[in-house]
Amino acid sequence: MRTNIRIALAGAAVAALAVTLTGCGSGGRVQAGKPAAGSSGASGASGGAAQPSGSPTSKSTSGDNVPPGGTAAVNPLIEYTTGAKGHVVALTFDDGPSAVWTPRILAVLAQYHAHATFCEIGPNAKASPATVKAILAAGDRLCDHSVSHNEAMSKWTAQRQTYEIAGAKTMIENAGGPGTQVDWFRAPGGDFSPLNRHISAQNGLRPLGWTVDSQDWMRPGVPRILSNIHKELVPGAIILMHDGGGDRSQTVAALKQLLPELVSKGYSFEFPVK
Repeated sequence: MRTNIRIALAGAAVAALAVTLTGCGSGGRVQAGKPAAGSSGASGASGGAAQPSGSPTSKSTSGDNVPPGGTAAVNPLIEYTTGAKGHVVALTFDDGPSAVWTPRILAVLAQYHAHATFCEIGPNAKASPATVKAILAAGDRLCDHSVSHNEAMSKWTAQRQTYEIAGAKTMIENAGGPGTQVDWFRAPGGDFSPLNRHISAQNGLRPLGWTVDSQDWMRPGVPRILSNIHKELVPGAIILMHDGGGDRSQTVAALKQLLPELVSKGYSFEFPVK
């Protein structure tokens, strides 16, 4: 299967990159995908980690929104904001797609003219291509969430991490059909490292963090999910929720309360910075 996957980094280049980034250590990892205390947050800086050297890498066009025959720079720094001014938030949903829960979330989003980014696990996308197509048809966007969703992937070899990122991207693109665009990569559990951030950028994917953790994956009850969001919500926030990984009835119920509340407060819904 791996021979059919379009991997942007050649083996030698990956090895060289791993050597180059060895000195960065584990400082590039962001706990739970959120900006570390004292970090610049919206700038995408990764906690106290050393900044990656060099300029953003380039990617070839492959259904992405760049001029025909051209290239677009992809920044390897983790993104934590919508980049828009005013009362704006970005909704993101992880671990899907789910043939059961994703359509219900899409229905709630449509009711309030809201859009979201869906961070998909490769095999889930492969198993539910109709759901991926429904996300795209609704005007929502896609994010790579790895092949196996291992929250310690940063400890794996460069070759395996490349497969996790590039492999999942290919599965999602195939599920969505010709022209499908995948814009971001979110490491499982926020397990980013300098190496996998650069692999992500080499594959045309901006590393994507979050600033508001609903903790809905624990199914703590709708009031607790909403409370978790309220205590961290600020304009420009990226909200983390889940449409996959089990029963998401609490997430759907919380969303039905959250969206009209945000709309009543003047919030609109955007996508994270690419």
